[in-house]
Amino acid sequence: MPATETQSEAAKFTKGVDSPPELQTRAARDHSLVRSVGWNVVGDWGSQLFTWASFLIVTRLLTPADFGIASMAFVLLPMFQFLAGCGIPRTIVLLRDLTDDQLAQLNTVAFLLGMIVFGFAALLAKPLALLLRTPKAAPALIVLSMSLLVAGTQAISVGLLGRDLRFKTLSLFGALMSLVSAALALLFTWLGLGYWALILGNLLGATFQAVLCIRTRPHRYAWPRFQELREPLRFGSHLMASSIITTASLNLDDLVAGRQLGPSALGIYGIAWSLANVPLEKVTTMVTTVVPGYLAVVRSDLSEVRRYLRNLTEGMALLTFPACVGLALVAQEFVAVALGSKWHDAIAPLQILASYAAFRSIVALLSKVLTAMGKPRFVMWNDLATLLLMGFAFFVGSRWRVAGIAWAWVVAYPIVVIPLYRKTFKTIGMTVSEYLGCVRPALEATAVMTLAVLAVHEFVSTTPPLVRLCAEVVTGVIAYGAILFFRHKQRTGRFLQLAKSLRRTRSAEA
Repeated sequence: MPATETQSEAAKFTKGVDSPPELQTRAARDHSLVRSVGWNVVGDWGSQLFTWASFLIVTRLLTPADFGIASMAFVLLPMFQFLAGCGIPRTIVLLRDLTDDQLAQLNTVAFLLGMIVFGFAALLAKPLALLLRTPKAAPALIVLSMSLLVAGTQAISVGLLGRDLRFKTLSLFGALMSLVSAALALLFTWLGLGYWALILGNLLGATFQAVLCIRTRPHRYAWPRFQELREPLRFGSHLMASSIITTASLNLDDLVAGRQLGPSALGIYGIAWSLANVPLEKVTTMVTTVVPGYLAVVRSDLSEVRRYLRNLTEGMALLTFPACVGLALVAQEFVAVALGSKWHDAIAPLQILASYAAFRSIVALLSKVLTAMGKPRFVMWNDLATLLLMGFAFFVGSRWRVAGIAWAWVVAYPIVVIPLYRKTFKTIGMTVSEYLGCVRPALEATAVMTLAVLAVHEFVSTTPPLVRLCAEVVTGVIAYGAILFFRHKQRTGRFLQLAKSLRRTRSAEA
């Protein structure tokens, strides 16, 4: 589709929607976006020191089988959560012209959906657990499914906070939820509750976050008149379907590992996946929870959309590439030092998954761009193709145990990403060379970092794991930073200037 046609389509999609006064200039939008991401950084990483310390302690106290049972319950839950929300929070962010009465009706719809889907999940818990050969997961899923009531109750409040660009508030609530969940999981583990420690910690933390959101941004209820909700529900159903399919794709490996290989193997794979995606999830979450609101403001200006995609892709690549690839390089030493010998089998899948996560980090932005441009239907169908292909790849890969399932991501995922890239570039008028230029600094610096770490690994191979880990991490940081400083000083300097301006703003606010 030509750029002018796409631009007129985006304008039609946003008809009647004005930018907030405080975001009507490029400088104001950039400053607001940086501040929003910055608050996500503070909120997310500020809680991670305690959260990950708690996680490592819990990991040492529980067995792989305990993690496998809990992982099975957590794998099944997200699909039900998206059904309960019906894409309503994201719909509110992207369709900015919904009336107060429509919001009240959607509030009732979300509440009723939460109750209905909770009953549905409770009925299916036992059959699903038996199908997956993990009977103990049934009661865990029923208890964890109580969070569906929470999801339905807070859907409107979360959507309104996002539409109002109150990401500082959302970041704070997310950080508090993480702290509460981690503290309770640690307490329950110490009390000897096994996998129930993870289930109850997560449920109570989610409930605490919902109470904060509802008290901060309450909204009334109204009986739904579906003829008035046809457009938002249709739009939300595409978002919901896409979210369910995406989550199913991301969790299908766990389902295959649990059913084909058993709870212990699932526990091993689950730990490898969690660790491999720490750099990815933290960085992408900081950006992808914020950027849809800003894309919704500028989507009628394709040059601005391209600029956002370029800058965000470059920034995410600079952060995630070294973190993900670096974790893959030091996986053997990290597992020995942090987790202990009983998790030795997690090393191989961790190395594979961490390397793959570097690529997936920058792909996450594409679906956000297409959705903001009014193409959630394409994203939904692409996600469905991903689900089918990845399911087949995981099943075949399970013949080689957990490492084979990890390799399925590396082999099959790039195939389904190609249509996503083509559609995005065509929609916003971006060229391949323009996009590759965004990731070149991160690619060059990561390649040099990899060579330096491998050389140090050979040099200190006979030393204790802790010494090797420290030497490799320090070498990697120095090598990566040196390439960025000497080869790409001007481009990386822009991001440092943004960080400094954010810090000055925070100081002034304080």
